Amino acid sequence: MTMPTARYEMNPPIPDSCADIMRNLLAVMVRGIYVPGVDRTDGAVDLGRPMRLPLALLLLVAPTLAAQTPKPRARDLGVPFDGTPGPLNAITDVAGVTVGQVTLIHGEGKLVRGEGPVRTGVTAIFPRGNHSVDPVFGGWFTLNGNGEMTGTTWLEENGFLRGPVVISNTISVGTVHDAVIAWQIKNVPDADWSLPFVAETWDGGLNDIYGFHVHPQDVFDAMDRATTGPVAEGVVGGGTGMICHEFKGGIGTASRKLSVKDGGYTLGVLVQCNYGLRRRLTIAGVPVGREIPDPLPCFAGHWQYPPRQEYRTCDKPGVARDGDQGSIIVVVATDAPLLPHQLKRIAKRVSLGIGRTGGLGGDSSGDIYIAFSTANPDAADPKNLRTLTMLPNERIDHLFEATVEATHEAIVNAMVAAETTVGADSLRVPALPHDRLRAALAKYNRLH
Repeated sequence: MTMPTARYEMNPPIPDSCADIMRNLLAVMVRGIYVPGVDRTDGAVDLGRPMRLPLALLLLVAPTLAAQTPKPRARDLGVPFDGTPGPLNAITDVAGVTVGQVTLIHGEGKLVRGEGPVRTGVTAIFPRGNHSVDPVFGGWFTLNGNGEMTGTTWLEENGFLRGPVVISNTISVGTVHDAVIAWQIKNVPDADWSLPFVAETWDGGLNDIYGFHVHPQDVFDAMDRATTGPVAEGVVGGGTGMICHEFKGGIGTASRKLSVKDGGYTLGVLVQCNYGLRRRLTIAGVPVGREIPDPLPCFAGHWQYPPRQEYRTCDKPGVARDGDQGSIIVVVATDAPLLPHQLKRIAKRVSLGIGRTGGLGGDSSGDIYIAFSTANPDAADPKNLRTLTMLPNERIDHLFEATVEATHEAIVNAMVAAETTVGADSLRVPALPHDRLRAALAKYNRLH
């Protein structure tokens, strides 16, 4: 019998009193199990049938839950990033941008195709909210093309990004593509939604990727939940099963706010990072990967031999990879009035932010980036001539700088937020240890 997949509900309201916590916990007695610490906000897990928890247990854990605080982000640990972030330091600092995520986690132990373990999900980014029919100008770029982002051929030709950018795992691109069209036909029926933007990275290390565990309803849920405000990071959404510089990776975000003299524009970045070698990891100029060479991913449990060749068992010394593998998807949003050819130039600068972190776009990597501008509303209106606003090319350098800075910080935020994760065949991928990161920064006089 196939076991139900746990679906973590992202970004629920954070309770601000013990009474609120108790109400949430009592509600869980009907809905399911309460699992704290899934991301920077807590979440509820539906395991297919409710579990009745004793009231005494709820009263016991309530004080602990009340004392919880959100996880630190990279700046909270003292990482000295360049530039000024927006209020949320997230892609949603760009007015109108919304993000929705669904995280799928179920099972443990030996990989059984079609059953699990499952460590995957969906992340959806809407430029103007999830019910807008107004396209935005966009541009895209790929540094190394071992990956997929659908819709980009028409974007290159037409210059408009219609609907959301949705990110999941490699095998689920077709399912997500069809589901995005179905959702849009139902919810925004008056628009043409035939060529959606769906991107992927490979999570087949931690996830039963060939089990096809992302279903249309998961995509519908992610799109329905898209909202402004803080964005959950780390082991969430499409980033649930991702590995970054041989630490646990996933979803990360950051933003930059330009000074008034430079236009006062906002630029935000969201990454799904699943690339890189440990030895190349560099944070704020510090060779963190060389300072923290261990632990490395390994197969936990009682294995006489590794169940797969890419990693050793945890009772043996780890060996870092030598070849750059994996991929990264990056979405850049801005309210600066840029046209498609300028947005392509913005997208190209993402590569510099990844390079600053230690990526080089290796042969087997899929490094694909898309950028859009929320300026110039109604630019796609076919009824009349359009009058557009465009930032002069001579004033674009500050946005290039913001793109590089925010990309670097978003990648680091993804690793800082991610927890150690155990998945298929008991593969254990370690979290970036916060204390050792701070020690490495301090060693090079870079701790803020």
